Amino acid sequence: MAGGAVKQALEARALVDKLEKLKARRKIWTFVPYPKQQEFFDLGFTLIERLLMAGNQIGKTEAGAVEMVYHLTGEYPPDWLGKTFNHPVKAWACGESSTVVMDVQQKKLCGEPNVDGSIGSGYIPAELYVGQPALARGVTGAYASIAVKHFTKGREDGVSILKFKSYEQGRTKFQAETLDIIWLDEEPSEDIYFECLQRIAATNGIIYMTFTPLRGPSRVVLHYMNEPNPQRGFLVMTLDDVPTLTKEERDKRIARIPAWQRDARIMGKPLLGEGAIFQVSEASITEPAIRPDEVPPHWAKLWGIDFGIGHPFAAVLIAWDRDTDVIHVLHCVRVSDQMPLQHAVAMRATGAAVPVAWPHDGTAREKSTGGTLADAYKAQGLRMCAQHASFPDGSNSTEAGILEMQERMQTGRLRVAAHLRDWFEEFSMYHRKDGSIVKSHDDLMSATRIAVMAKRFARPGALGSLAPGSHRKGPLIAKDLDFNVFDI
Repeated sequence: MAGGAVKQALEARALVDKLEKLKARRKIWTFVPYPKQQEFFDLGFTLIERLLMAGNQIGKTEAGAVEMVYHLTGEYPPDWLGKTFNHPVKAWACGESSTVVMDVQQKKLCGEPNVDGSIGSGYIPAELYVGQPALARGVTGAYASIAVKHFTKGREDGVSILKFKSYEQGRTKFQAETLDIIWLDEEPSEDIYFECLQRIAATNGIIYMTFTPLRGPSRVVLHYMNEPNPQRGFLVMTLDDVPTLTKEERDKRIARIPAWQRDARIMGKPLLGEGAIFQVSEASITEPAIRPDEVPPHWAKLWGIDFGIGHPFAAVLIAWDRDTDVIHVLHCVRVSDQMPLQHAVAMRATGAAVPVAWPHDGTAREKSTGGTLADAYKAQGLRMCAQHASFPDGSNSTEAGILEMQERMQTGRLRVAAHLRDWFEEFSMYHRKDGSIVKSHDDLMSATRIAVMAKRFARPGALGSLAPGSHRKGPLIAKDLDFNVFDI
């Protein structure tokens, strides 16, 4: 028995050693996606264009490399729900420069550059290479392309080709070819990105990007964020989406990064750099959402609106707790290509009896009716203030409004409900260029500024809706108040 037990132990040890060696040659087997990475993979089933915006060193490039291996080899995990190819593919892996592509994407896929015998230490197993990688010119150890065996349902059916390309080559080097897959690691210029789109136009191909958005609200980023399309989508991955990271490790990473860069490098949100108008983080002004029926009646409420002349209409509902001098942003509305009727319906659903502060362009008269723009909204049952929004001294400086918002954010006296994603999206991209505010994608920011500027017209009372088209004959008076709360 003793001899048999020893033999079994030796056989078990040999089997473990064999499995360990096999794992070393099949690094792809060790990859276990984070939930956010898995969600990104799954989106590939329906989306042609995908973007994973993520902070630094939290797994965005890892996700891009692993997906590329699945497509090149055809060896998808059993639970794979994303895009699949049942034939060998032609693909590109692209980055900022030849050196960066070698040190990042090539290393992830193939192994350590310029190290003998390193082929196969990346995510592509050594035995799947066909021939030797073709070397690129100019950078020692950089590959121009690799060939990889492809399998469909476990049966080898051809060879996939992956070429490595860099943005420094310029747009013309991204022309001519027809491709199945393009992976862009780090953000390309818009001319290269849209040239890449043409490369997959004739195939049932895909293009996906993985980057930290350090260039701010660029044309490429806005292509995803501001141009809805059922075949295009993006995800944001933050440090909070890395389950293996301890709180201590997270705090150390955050402490090493300048405050104005944290939203991009930690939260994966577009960086506005020193041109960002609000030099505070999103986390510092976020608070849990408050249900309308839970908002204290004594808090003074006010809508701020931006009419949307040539841009989306925006409305922001604030509640001002005068006791603590804290303004709470409770709700927002942002819509395009609709009329005052639809705007009013959306506002009345939450704050039908709340006063409405409006900007000075509301005094413009409409040619069709001769009435002002503000009158058009008043006709829809909204309680428009008697005059356009201004500070108590009669001024309406945009810079003064922004300054008050900034001071309130820095001192905890302006808080925003966590569920208002449209609001935070604008907040993250609100910036200056050459010293001037960029008047694009700023509708909710303008509406908030209007409300803050005119906060003295806010009135206490309960939130709620009126039946569509109905008008109260008298003002709604909060319980136990003996004065007209809408005497503004």
